[in-house]
Amino acid sequence: MRSRTMARAAVGILAVASATLMTTSATGAPVASSAGGHPAALPGGFKHLVVIYEENHSFDNLYGQWGSVNGQSVNGSQSVTQVAQDGTAYGCLLQNDVNLTSPSPLATTCTDAAHGVAASAFGNHTFTIDDYIKPTDTTCPSPGVFAPHGVLNGTGLPGGCTADLVHRFYQHQYQIDGGKSDRYVTGSDAIGLTMGQYATKQLPIYQYLHSTGAPNYVLADDFFQGAFGGSFLNHQWLISARAPLDTSGGALGGKNSVVDSNGMPNSYPAYPLYKATGPVVDGQLTEKCSDPAVNDFVAACGNFAVNTVQPSSAPFGGGAKIPLIDDATYPNIGDRMSAAGISWNWYSGGWDDAAAGHPGPLFQFHHQPFNYFAAYAPGQPGRVHLQDETKFISAAQNGTLPAVSFVKPYGAENEHPGYASEPDGSDHLVDLLKTITSGPDAKDTLVVVTYDEFGGQADHVAPPVVDKWGPGTRIPALLVSAKSDTSGVDHTPYDTTSIMATIERGFHLAPVATRDAVVNPLFNGVKLGLDD
Repeated sequence: MRSRTMARAAVGILAVASATLMTTSATGAPVASSAGGHPAALPGGFKHLVVIYEENHSFDNLYGQWGSVNGQSVNGSQSVTQVAQDGTAYGCLLQNDVNLTSPSPLATTCTDAAHGVAASAFGNHTFTIDDYIKPTDTTCPSPGVFAPHGVLNGTGLPGGCTADLVHRFYQHQYQIDGGKSDRYVTGSDAIGLTMGQYATKQLPIYQYLHSTGAPNYVLADDFFQGAFGGSFLNHQWLISARAPLDTSGGALGGKNSVVDSNGMPNSYPAYPLYKATGPVVDGQLTEKCSDPAVNDFVAACGNFAVNTVQPSSAPFGGGAKIPLIDDATYPNIGDRMSAAGISWNWYSGGWDDAAAGHPGPLFQFHHQPFNYFAAYAPGQPGRVHLQDETKFISAAQNGTLPAVSFVKPYGAENEHPGYASEPDGSDHLVDLLKTITSGPDAKDTLVVVTYDEFGGQADHVAPPVVDKWGPGTRIPALLVSAKSDTSGVDHTPYDTTSIMATIERGFHLAPVATRDAVVNPLFNGVKLGLDD
């Protein structure tokens, strides 16, 4: 554990020492960049890279019970005692998911009067969700229905859904608590559910990868989400390693956050165990800098969009928007690949219907990061790269995959707590892997499976300290290929931007931003799988 902690600390040191590779202005715009002498090809001789980007699970929550791989240890689940706002340890976990509350439907086995917990079935430690909400339980809402505390078993659709959990920029930093990871419960609207974990070995993805004839895989157990917070921001970090600047200054509805003395932007009763110490605003944008006219990317203050906002290009949903991002000032990895003549596409479940003006009830507009950029607006050349997931499946079956594919499943199949079933989403992931690894491009294709962010769920590993944006909580990550010779575990420190770094260094592209310039690419994981 000590050596791994030192390695993570080295990432932060490297970020400072390598600042000359890529610097940014106060707004986060690239100033200068240079690429090192890397071979112009994907690592391992692969011709195709597929990134499957799932939703909202921490490593401990989903893969914490994975166990060893070929005798190699995995840094699996560990329970961290959760503390209240005053720093005292809870005796019990308060719950508000309707399937986990006491005295009904669960019998009371624990009380904690000092913290206002009159009835609970949970002590202050992790628990296995499957023991209380089974994969077949009818706890899922109808598509498009919001159930803030879940759906009582017997009244919903099958799939074993839990309630959703808050996963926002400032709350996340409070939950991590400087690396102690002991305020996940206090800083959440879903309180005790943050300590829930799935029975990993019962997940369809685990069972598939350990079945006869399945491809080998490398499990990366030191992989972190690129930025603090939720899906919108981490999709932006996946393709551009930065938070977009709201150049309208909030004129399109975005509000600046206001945090209290603990850095929290929200309070009781929305957060049952937290009371703000002063005025708070849980906005879409960062808090203002000391000079309100300044946008300081390094300090993470000003008008940077960190919580969900809508794009200005259709398709978009309701709520605050930001103007289109100028690719000339703030490029993304798609721009880099297009300029270099590298074939690529972003494939999204339900895209064709959404682009035609009739999105499915679980189509997530903020999961389409390229649609926020001007070069990908309707009528612009980049628009051709935004395609439906069905076209990816056809390309995988026909042997016509581009060099780089990003695959974003539709909401019902993306594993997101609250509106999607975890086992059903895992089934869809397995189907995608089977399609890729049985197609004509199978042995030329490297698949990276990871998640956009932690989904509000606890993990015991302290993220490395690199900058004011993150990285955030540890998330699951797999490297899968029909070409791989063996399965194993990669302990190399990575974050979401390691995917961009892999593309950039493999194809000799200049870094897009600061983090991708210094983060580890996935080369070591590829080497482990190929047993070189």
